[in-house]
Amino acid sequence: MMNIAVLVSGGGTNLQAILESERRGENPNGKVTLVVASKPGVYALERAKNFGVKGEVVRRKDYATAEEFDAALLKVLHENNIDLVVLAGFLSVLGPSVIAAYPNRILNIHPSLIPSFCGPGFYGLRVHEAALARGVKVTGATVHFVNEVCDGGPILLQKAVEVQPGDTPEILQKRVMEQAEWKLLPKAIAMVCSGEV
Repeated sequence: MMNIAVLVSGGGTNLQAILESERRGENPNGKVTLVVASKPGVYALERAKNFGVKGEVVRRKDYATAEEFDAALLKVLHENNIDLVVLAGFLSVLGPSVIAAYPNRILNIHPSLIPSFCGPGFYGLRVHEAALARGVKVTGATVHFVNEVCDGGPILLQKAVEVQPGDTPEILQKRVMEQAEWKLLPKAIAMVCSGEV
């Protein structure tokens, strides 16, 4: 059984999808045992509590350097015997020491079809704004392993989502979450936990 930590920065809608999938028995080989938030008071911590999952806060601004932040994050992960790290809207960048500690054991969800609309600066609504500005007819979401390159790790799963006439970034974001992100991320986690990947 793999112990999973989900790293969050906001409302935790992807976390909710992961926890509900687990409750339905869709990941028999893994369990979310820790939620780490990048700031206190985010709703994701409330969601964790509702599912009986331990919540911790590791804030980048509490540490003088990125290396110290990484060390603090690693300490929390190791203390909780974490096997798999899932980035679900976590806005702090993980440094080399964290990535080295979890080779092919860190998953990220990105709200586009990588290599489109990804890399530094592309997160949240910005991704959907860029897709609409470019006029693409199809966007989607990608689950990939995390390496040293921003959004550059090996791709595990992708799902396309149609762009509709009259979409705003907010409407498109919601559709991508509902049709792609909330399905892909739990599935990818189960694949890693079962040794399929």
